[in-house]
This record gives sequence, C-alpha cells and structure tokens, in this order.
Amino acid sequence: MGHIAELVRAAAPPMHPGGRPVVAAVAAGAALLRLLTGRGALLGAAATAATAVFFREPRRVPPPRTGVVLAPADGTVATVSAVLPPPELDLPPVPAPRVSVFLSLLDVHVQRIPVDGRVRAVEYRPGTFLSADLDKASEDNERNALLIQTADGVRVGVLQIAGLLARRIVCDVQPGAEVAAGETYGLIRFGSRVDTYLPPGARPLVAVGQRTIGGETVLAELPGGQAG
Repeated sequence: MGHIAELVRAAAPPMHPGGRPVVAAVAAGAALLRLLTGRGALLGAAATAATAVFFREPRRVPPPRTGVVLAPADGTVATVSAVLPPPELDLPPVPAPRVSVFLSLLDVHVQRIPVDGRVRAVEYRPGTFLSADLDKASEDNERNALLIQTADGVRVGVLQIAGLLARRIVCDVQPGAEVAAGETYGLIRFGSRVDTYLPPGARPLVAVGQRTIGGETVLAELPGGQAG
C-alpha cells in the first residue's frame, strides 16, 4: 500500500497553497448543498476535484543552460514584439522585446522565476478586468510587476496580469530575495496573462501560437551571446 500511495503522490501534482482556500470553499458549498437537498454529491465532488486540478503546481526541471530566459508560465504565446516597458518595472524607457503568454482555464496557473538573480522590485497595481488576450490588458488590467536582476546586472521584468475571470493575484516573493530560474513565485486565479520584458538585445526564441511550459521552455537568449 505504501508503494501505491507513493505512485499516486508522484502522478498527482501538489496544489499551490493559494488555491487551498478556494478548494475548501467549493468543497464546503458542495457539502452544504448535499446536506440541504440530499442531491448533488457527484456534481460537488467533480467541482471540488476540478478546482483542485486548476490550482496544481507540477514539478518542473529547468534545462541546463545559462544566459537564457525561461517561460514564467504555461500557456500560448500571444505576442512577441518590441514595446516600451511599464513604468513600475523601472526599466530604460526604450522599446524592448516583450513576450506575452496567455493562460486558458485549462493551463497551470502558477508562475515561475525566469532567470537566476535577485528580486529588485515588486509592485502591485489595481486595474480593470479586460480579456487577457487583448493587448490593452497589459496596461489597463490588475497586475503585479516583478523585476529580477541577474549576477551580470541584466534586468528582466515579469508582469502577472489578471484576466476577465481573474480576481486575485498572488506573489510570494519580496524585494531582496535570491531566486532561481524555474522556482514557483506566484499564482493568478483563473484566466490570465503573463508578460516577460527582456533587456534590449535579447533574442526571443518562441513564436506566436507556440505552447510554453513554465520553468522549462526557453523563451529567449540574453544579450552577449552567453547562452550555453
């Protein structure tokens, strides 16, 4: 039995702590419905299981490469373009490469650190809840900005952006924290988008429509030809 339990634990990814209150609320609602009506046990169990799956945090193995930026999220590449970074990232006010990844309701919704380094800034900004696949979502929607500086002084920015259904952004790191590429650092509850702002001279390695795996897909090469 112990071996079977280990196999089940290995096959079923753990849940991000930020999802536990939501799963508990769904389970409690299902139990109350069953108590009051005597029905809905199967539907309640399915809803609870589906919510738990949404908040899954699967183990990821970063590739053994240096000088690259990893995808901070699972999803589909929505845009690859050069744009001015948002002011909260405190990056030079010149166009820089940005890769936007759209997360559907079926995608893993935890976010991961894209590069090894130190967190220089974390800034949350309230906003609207436009559909995350719209370009205006990067400017108008509720969002949380994370700025990371590598040991070589290169700065990479990541924006967690709430979508049409999202109403809560979770960020578990603080300024000054040492972080490693591939580590989980946050969560967006329900449909959303994650933008990665690369330094000038970085070379994106993904195309619009491509699927990304957070913490594993190589998003771009940093300037200086240091990838290896």
